[in-house]
Amino acid sequence: MKKIIINTTFSVFESKNDLSQEVQSLMEQAISIRKNAYAPYSKFRVGCAILLDNGKVVLGSNQENAAYPSGLCAERVAIFQAGSLYPDAKISQMAISATADEKPVLEPIPPCGACRQSIAEYEIRQETPIEIFFMGESGPVYQSDSLRNLLPFMFDKKFL
Repeated sequence: MKKIIINTTFSVFESKNDLSQEVQSLMEQAISIRKNAYAPYSKFRVGCAILLDNGKVVLGSNQENAAYPSGLCAERVAIFQAGSLYPDAKISQMAISATADEKPVLEPIPPCGACRQSIAEYEIRQETPIEIFFMGESGPVYQSDSLRNLLPFMFDKKFL
């Protein structure tokens, strides 16, 4: 038997105020777009702001549906819109913020599994890492230099 040991590294910022001005602006946009979430079932609102290498920012908020699998998370709304509107642009950074209507969300909320896989597709396709920042409604912000920290065994086209 052989063991595989995986180490990941995240940077932790006490609050969004400790981020660079550029990332702070991106996070503010993620926080702002949360209000556009359609979340009548979960009452959990997520916003995502994506910075592209062409300087454009693409936003997304979660959009639920009574047939739960039909909804989309904020990250996938934003990343699919970026791919649709700017197919040749690379994603440089992604900022994610979550809140809930019924209780405070003070811990950083990372992308779910489906979103991680979608982000992986873009990171692999563009052959450069996507820097991901995520937080709750306030409090600490976690930074990952690449999706590989969140999904070390990525499934991609080489397996097909």
